[in-house]
Amino acid sequence: MQIKTKFSIFILLTGIILISCNGRRGGAKSSRIDFDSIVVARHIPLLQENDTTLPYADVDISFTYPVKFRDSESLARLQQIFQGTFFGDSNYDALTPQEAVDQYLKEYTDRYQSLSNYYYEDKARIEGKMPSWYWYIMNNSNKILFQNDSLLSYAVEYSDYEGGAHGSYRITYTNVDLNDLVTLTEEDLFVPGYFKPLTEKIVVQLMKKYDVPVADSLLMKGFFTIEDIVPNNNFWLDGKNIHYSYNQYEIAPYAMGVIDVSVPYSELSDILLPESIISRYFLKK
Repeated sequence: MQIKTKFSIFILLTGIILISCNGRRGGAKSSRIDFDSIVVARHIPLLQENDTTLPYADVDISFTYPVKFRDSESLARLQQIFQGTFFGDSNYDALTPQEAVDQYLKEYTDRYQSLSNYYYEDKARIEGKMPSWYWYIMNNSNKILFQNDSLLSYAVEYSDYEGGAHGSYRITYTNVDLNDLVTLTEEDLFVPGYFKPLTEKIVVQLMKKYDVPVADSLLMKGFFTIEDIVPNNNFWLDGKNIHYSYNQYEIAPYAMGVIDVSVPYSELSDILLPESIISRYFLKK
């Protein structure tokens, strides 16, 4: 009876350990992340006059950032990555998230209001009519796309209108190895010499997406040239695919918008580094 009881306890403990290990999928550290957001919606007047009929910039900022993660040092590093990729300037690294948003908004306001002298010049040039191209729009936001114990992928979306025929939009991705707290590039995932075979795999997936039999037929769909379609390091990862985005004018005209293409990990096994995060955590047999 005593032997049977000890054996039952051993089986129970073994089961608990196995469940815990499977839940982490090989991650050595706890990677729970709590997030918060700072949201700003503001009309910034071009002129000092308080008149809503005069030009202004319509600004929307939504910054999601980590507030709880592992320990204070790890959290500081993760916040640094988020702020650097969102604001695009290392000068924001040492600021708190709220300070960074305030500084970003102030710098945008200063740049916009510095155009006021040009506004008066243009108004005089067109004989007192309202120069319509001084109404600006700016939106900047980020969103989490994928997260597990080892990987965090997110997007930063930026759009603006500053006069002219149309505005602009771009999306950029960041992938964070949560174990080492570093951002990932193609060189962290693929073997040397990956560029040409990965290019071919991307083109094949675009052919499938646009339902064309040969690569050159993509030109009939609006793409500039086949030579433009290359790995651009603007990707995000999930449990099954690597997802690339090509922003406006990168490989196709503005009217086609952002071009998205996904390549399954099963198609990449011949060019993946054995120690890459994809091989370690997503291609386990």
